Amino acid sequence: MIPEVLARHDPPPECPAAPVVFDSPHSGTVYPADFAFAAPFDILRRAEDAFVDELFADAPRRGASLLTALFPRSYIDPNRHEAEIDLNLFDEPWPYPVLPSERCERGLGLVRRLIRARTPVYDRRLTVAEVEARIARFHRPYHAELQAMLDRAHESFGAVWHVNCHSMRALGKRTGRGKAALKGKARDDFVLGDRDGTTCSARFTEMVRETLMELGYSVAVNHPFKGAELVTRHGDPAASRHSLQIEVNRRLYMDEARVEKTAGFDALKADIDRLVAAIVDYARDETGCR
Repeated sequence: MIPEVLARHDPPPECPAAPVVFDSPHSGTVYPADFAFAAPFDILRRAEDAFVDELFADAPRRGASLLTALFPRSYIDPNRHEAEIDLNLFDEPWPYPVLPSERCERGLGLVRRLIRARTPVYDRRLTVAEVEARIARFHRPYHAELQAMLDRAHESFGAVWHVNCHSMRALGKRTGRGKAALKGKARDDFVLGDRDGTTCSARFTEMVRETLMELGYSVAVNHPFKGAELVTRHGDPAASRHSLQIEVNRRLYMDEARVEKTAGFDALKADIDRLVAAIVDYARDETGCR
């Protein structure tokens, strides 16, 4: 554990380890003292993938490892490339290479400029030193720890399966503005993202999809979320490194406006534990490590 940065949870001694690593990069709730945000806190909290770390908390007792970020994604986002910098944040030139992206244009880069499309996170410009410090203290250590966990599993078993865990709003984007705006379309219960089959084997994605459907959930693949930096960086199926993003619909377990659990939380957590068990069994079968 690195205080305020990350927590790693490995299988207990009595549970044989499996080549499976889960990570929850957006469920952190430890807001750093130097954040100095101006957005209303209740609005800022809606950027969290609240309680996702708890939904997957039992993974270690199944033999998988779990990494969780403790800091909030609105402070710095582990699921963005280090160079995915929104230049509109700064009061001075950014001296390093920049990776342009549509997310940066929407204020959702490595360090967020906006919450919910129109709410500024800050009432000021940031300095280069501030963002450099966030990268050094939070972003790089998270990626280094996840890389080490994946490398250790791959070295031990010859393969590794990485599941990158997130939550999503119940509804898609609204269309139009003002009174003419249309409510967004209801999303499926789960969305799986493998970057169109480039970050893990199609068989693994299909196994996860089938398991969730057998549990009674609707599942979409690569729409509207394909996966971002974490699966892109760590997924290499040709090298037996499989990374899959999973998005859980918040309506299944929480009140989005209040950021509070609902009565559905326990039932969903039990089903996710069944999913975790299926993933671990799949990885054990693939590597013969039962």
